[in-house]
Amino acid sequence: MSDRPALAPLPSPDEWTEEEDRLGFFGPGSVTWRIHTDPSYAVGGLRALMLQALHPVAMDGVARNSAGFRDEWWMRMTRTGQYVETLTFGTRTEARRAAARVRGLHRKLSGVEETTGRAYRVDEIDLLLWVHNCEVDSLLSTARRAGLALSDEDADSYVREHLAAARLVGIPEALAPRTVADLDAYFEEIRPSLALTPAAADGVRRLFVPPMKGWVQVLTPARPAWGTFASLGFATLPVWARQLYSMPGFSLTDAAATAALRTLRTALLAVPQRVRWSPIVRAGWDRVTAAPVLSA
Repeated sequence: MSDRPALAPLPSPDEWTEEEDRLGFFGPGSVTWRIHTDPSYAVGGLRALMLQALHPVAMDGVARNSAGFRDEWWMRMTRTGQYVETLTFGTRTEARRAAARVRGLHRKLSGVEETTGRAYRVDEIDLLLWVHNCEVDSLLSTARRAGLALSDEDADSYVREHLAAARLVGIPEALAPRTVADLDAYFEEIRPSLALTPAAADGVRRLFVPPMKGWVQVLTPARPAWGTFASLGFATLPVWARQLYSMPGFSLTDAAATAALRTLRTALLAVPQRVRWSPIVRAGWDRVTAAPVLSA
């Protein structure tokens, strides 16, 4: 482990002004804010989790270090969502604090993945890069397929904007992608090392049918709504990823998946933004602007 690349240092508060801190690492003019406030965001997030599970070592890190995962499933999902939203919509100080907590947790976690025999630490850069790239690719590609108006230049800008997120988690900026072409090349190179392990299969089953309290299933629309999002998340995976999962019954054709995703987005756009947004997103908008207007 002594020759493992060094993690990028956390950015220092000395690097930004008070106004930059208020706007956060992205800000209301960023492509990131457009994508992360779009109704397609939830589907993209589930797609990212399903894609991330196909890396045997990264998935082992989740399964091995998630005691009580089944009982605390919703809490863990909530914490993950809050982390991404804090990095996106929080102040730079808040984002840095959240990243420091995640780094501290990662530093303590390690294991040996059985199918590859690889001993690892959760904060090894290639594992962090895999998770980062799956998230960026999933949120971007899902938003575009859902109908959010994004040019090729916007798409590349989104990838570059997430150099900030990469650095926060510890990935040196020189190793993170800067364009969609960089992302595509990364996945082409890593595909031979991906596989469906028992941990991945179990993890994705839980994404389709997550444990829910009885009252949640009976008194709320959570179960059918979640099933729709999960099914679309799976259907929007790359063909090669769906083939690894060997779950054709859960998938739509690419054209049907895109049509269903656009229909869902259109329906959700009818819901007022501030109803769709989480408290973290609303607080971010309230901090930087009194009357946010987003492009559909």
